[in-house]
Amino acid sequence: MAEILKQLRAGITTRSVEETEAAARALAACLPPDHVLALHGDLGAGKTTFVRGLARAWGIREPVTSPTFNLYTLYEGERKLLHLDAYRLNSGADLDALMLEDFLESPWCLAVEWPERISESIPAKAWHLDLASSQEGVHTIRLRESALN
Repeated sequence: MAEILKQLRAGITTRSVEETEAAARALAACLPPDHVLALHGDLGAGKTTFVRGLARAWGIREPVTSPTFNLYTLYEGERKLLHLDAYRLNSGADLDALMLEDFLESPWCLAVEWPERISESIPAKAWHLDLASSQEGVHTIRLRESALN
């Protein structure tokens, strides 16, 4: 198992945007092709920062921002990165109406913020990451144990 996966299972602590992005870049190297990442965490937990790290790992240089009002943004680099903010979705039916599968040409990664809003549409093989932040600006990133089983 890749070292970053072991570290994420134990939980990584980051103290800057750069450290959070570095963790995502390391994970990007071992993500299977055509994969879903479910990013759990409150506002300010670092979900979009983490997605920015994935984008940089795959040679995507355009600005990566939260797609809250657009619902999703497609980035193209060495791998397609579809960044979905499911906060405003109410169910998997809302997700189906977006017809995202039309954009998923291999290799791709679908990074979903607020996946609990569409939990019935998140595939069983998705990797779930819990992101949290403290008032001191310390962030934690943990890959759920069940994610690799």
